[in-house]
Amino acid sequence: MSKSKLIDVIDLSASYGPIQALNNISLSVNKGEIVALLGANGAGKTTLLQTISGLLKPTEGKILYQGNNITGMEAEKVVEKHLVHVPEHRQIFSTMTVLDNLYLGAYHHRKKTKMKNIENNIEKVFNLFPILKDRKDQLGGTMSGGQQQMLAIARGVMSEPELLLLDEPTLGLAPLIAKDVLELVRNLRAEFGTTVLLIEQNVTASLKIADRGYVISHGTIVKSGNSKQLLNDPEVKEAYLGHTVN
Repeated sequence: MSKSKLIDVIDLSASYGPIQALNNISLSVNKGEIVALLGANGAGKTTLLQTISGLLKPTEGKILYQGNNITGMEAEKVVEKHLVHVPEHRQIFSTMTVLDNLYLGAYHHRKKTKMKNIENNIEKVFNLFPILKDRKDQLGGTMSGGQQQMLAIARGVMSEPELLLLDEPTLGLAPLIAKDVLELVRNLRAEFGTTVLLIEQNVTASLKIADRGYVISHGTIVKSGNSKQLLNDPEVKEAYLGHTVN
C-alpha cells in the first residue's frame, strides 16, 4: 500500500458563530487507506468532514489535497477534484429512481467523462451493490434504510472519488445490515482503490475495517494510532468500546 499522503489537514480550526467546533486539528490520510474518526457525539467529527469538503469555511489552518491547497474551496469545486462527501442521514433523491440517483452522482464530471465510462461505472457499482441493480427502477424513497444507505454510497462512488468522506453510514440500521454496509466500504478499496475517511458509531466495527484511527474530543485530536493499538487502548475501551454493538 502506498504511503503517499492523499490529504493533509494542518492546524485546522472552524466555528459556528461564537462556538469553536474545531481547534487546531492535524491529521493525514495516505492513498489507499481506510481511516476512522472516533469520538462522542458533538466532538467535531462531522464538522471536520464538512470543513474538508467545503461545506464549512475554516477560521484557521490548511487543507492540502494531492499536494494542492483546497482550504476554503467551494464544495462543488472540491467534488470536481474527486473528493466526495457522503453525509449522514443518507440524503438521497427520494422521488427519483435508483438509476437516476446514480446518474446524478456523475453530474459534476459529465463534461470530462464519456457516457460509455459512466455506463461502465454504473455496471461496476451494480457488481458491488447487486441489490441496487435489482431495484434500479424503484424510487429511492420507497427502499429500506439499508438500501438507501447503499444508494447514497453508490451515488458517491459515481463521482469517481479518490477520497471518500463517509459520515455515519450505518446510523439507524439493524446490526446485520450495518455489518453488510461496512463490508461494502471495505470492498470499495479493493474494487475501486478508493481511500476512505470514515465516521462510524460502532467503534469496534469501524476499527476492524480501518487501517488507522484518530480520536476527537471537544474539537481536538486527543489520540491516534493503528487500529490494533486503538482497540487495545484502555482509554478508548473505557470511553467507547463498552457502548458498541458487535
